Amino acid sequence: MPVQPNFSFASDNTSGACPDVMDAFIRVNNGRLPSYGDDVVTAQAADAFRELFGTDCDVYFVFNGTAANSLALASICQSYHSVIAHEMAHVETDECGAPEFFSNGTKILLSPGECGKLNPGAVELLVTKRRDVHFPKPKALSLSCPTELGTVYTAAEVSALGAVASRHGLRVHMDGARFANAVASLEVSPSEITWKAGVDVLSFGGTKLGAPVGEAVVFFNRALGEEFAYRCKQAGQLASKMRFLAAPWPVLLKNNRWLEIAAHANACARRLAEGLAKMPGLRILYPVEANAVFVEMPERAHAALRSGGWRYYVFIGGGARFMCSWSTTDADVESLLGAVREGIGL
Repeated sequence: MPVQPNFSFASDNTSGACPDVMDAFIRVNNGRLPSYGDDVVTAQAADAFRELFGTDCDVYFVFNGTAANSLALASICQSYHSVIAHEMAHVETDECGAPEFFSNGTKILLSPGECGKLNPGAVELLVTKRRDVHFPKPKALSLSCPTELGTVYTAAEVSALGAVASRHGLRVHMDGARFANAVASLEVSPSEITWKAGVDVLSFGGTKLGAPVGEAVVFFNRALGEEFAYRCKQAGQLASKMRFLAAPWPVLLKNNRWLEIAAHANACARRLAEGLAKMPGLRILYPVEANAVFVEMPERAHAALRSGGWRYYVFIGGGARFMCSWSTTDADVESLLGAVREGIGL
C-alpha cells in the first residue's frame, strides 16, 4: 500500500503515542499496585529523572501542561506576587488564566524580546521599575524553552536570565512543553540548561514527546515543592492510578529514547523549512531551532492547503505554523511541500 500522508501539522499533540510507550501502558496494566503514586512504577520514573539530571530533584506527574505550568508557578508565588514572562509566552496567551487562578491572583508581567526570547536587560528593567507596595512584587521568572516561536535558549542565555533572577530574589520556572526538542537541538546535557543555569522548577512535556497523557514537574529546588502534592490534589491532578502517568517516562528516558524522538521531529522541521525557503514568495519567519516552522505564504497557498484538508495554525507568530512530531515522516514533509508548490503555481 502507498504511504498515506499526515495532513495535520497543526500540533505535535495530533500524533498518537509512541508504540513502545503504549507497550509500557500494557505492562503496568497487569496486576494490582498501590494508588496515588505509592507504586514502584512511579518511583522508577522519578528516579529516572534524578539520573537524567544528575541531581536529587523532586518529581511529580500531572495530566497536562496547563496544570504543570500553573501549579509550578503557584508553588513559587503568593497572590500579591508577579511572574515575569515573554509577551508571547504560553502561560500568558494560552492557559486561560490558569496561572493566575491557581495562585489566587498572581499577576503576569509581560516583557518583549526578539524571536520569543526574554532579554536579561528588559527583565531587569521590569523587576526594578516599581519597588512600592502598590505594585505586585516580582517573584518568578518564567521562560519557555523552546519558545512559542520555535526558538531555543542557549545554556548561556538561560544562565544570564538566571543571574538576573538570582540578583533580585526571583525563582525561575521553565516551561518545557517541548523541552526534549530544545535539548536535542542544543546537543547539551539537560542539566546545563536547567538547574546548573539557575532554573528552580521545570515543566517537562511528555504528551508532545509521544506519551498519550501526562507531564512531569521537576523541582530542582526541592523546598519549593514541599507541599506540591497538596496542590495537585486540590487541583484535581492527583491521579489515583498514577502508574499510568508515570509509565511512559522510564521508557522515554532509557537509552536517550526521548532525544531520538525529539531529534527526529527537529530534523523533519528543518527539511520542511529548507523546502519552503526555496519557493518564491515564501519567507521563513523565525530560526528553525526545534520542531516548528513559521512561514509567510501568499493567500493562494493558504486557500489551496485549506481546500486540500491540511491543518495548521495561523494565529501564533504571524504566518503559518507547521509542527513536526515523532510520527512525522519524510513522505509527510514531501507531501506538504508538494501541496504548497501546487498552491503557488509551481
